[in-house]
Amino acid sequence: MTLLDVVKQFRWGVAVALSLVVIEYVAWIVEPSVFGPVIDALIAQAGTPRATLPVAPIAVWIGVFVLNSGVGALRRSLDQRIFLSIFRHIATTIAERAALLGLSPAKTAARVELSKEYISFLQYRVPELIEQVIAIGGALIGLTFFDYRIAATCFVVVLPLATISAVYNRKVFTLQTQVHDSTEELYEVFRHGDAEPVRQYLEALSIPQQKIANVGAASFGLMRFFLLGIFLVVLYIAIDLDDFTTGDIYTIVAYLWTFVTSSEYLPELMESWTSLRELSRRLKHEPAES
Repeated sequence: MTLLDVVKQFRWGVAVALSLVVIEYVAWIVEPSVFGPVIDALIAQAGTPRATLPVAPIAVWIGVFVLNSGVGALRRSLDQRIFLSIFRHIATTIAERAALLGLSPAKTAARVELSKEYISFLQYRVPELIEQVIAIGGALIGLTFFDYRIAATCFVVVLPLATISAVYNRKVFTLQTQVHDSTEELYEVFRHGDAEPVRQYLEALSIPQQKIANVGAASFGLMRFFLLGIFLVVLYIAIDLDDFTTGDIYTIVAYLWTFVTSSEYLPELMESWTSLRELSRRLKHEPAES
């Protein structure tokens, strides 16, 4: 069983859930571009004798905000129903296959527990990945409308960030294999009821987990170093070279911050994907117990 198998079988439910994600986050990334004009309009009106609310830009912003919030609320309600149904199918399939292969009840239970990674990935990580892709792409598009040099600087930094992520994934795959190997023995260790084997088991399990954390910390530090360059270039362009309004500055900062926070979150998302790849390999190529 692989993630693709699950998506194919439940394609309509997954499609509905992910479509709502796209609508929600497209509305979210558009929001700074429609709120900047609200700021500029309010500032312009403040200098007139009879100041009035700028109805048109405020109405547009409220419409985008309501769309984002309404779809977000609907998605959070439907997600649970869709993905609980998927998990019931996955758990049943694993139990049936384990019986055919002659796996022990403890290993079967451990694999059902591990299979929750499929649900977590589809329900939480895929929406987060879509969010980050929309955020990074939308931020680059939005920044291009203000100054192509800002967008170009962000785009150039994507290249070293992608390299860092690729190296990170290779290292984490090996470590996740060790974590999953240990997790499969979880119920066997606790079945005996002795404290010392449990302590030794948890100590051994913590070693690859700590290594994953160390690799993640190193990747995070390198990413922050490259992202610092973006801030310095944008500060120079925005302050010294261009004549931006207050609303423009707000929108640029919002998109820039979105780009930075989304970029530094990618290693955590890729860790989940790497863990899922290893789990799919494990469930697909498992041998029968002798």
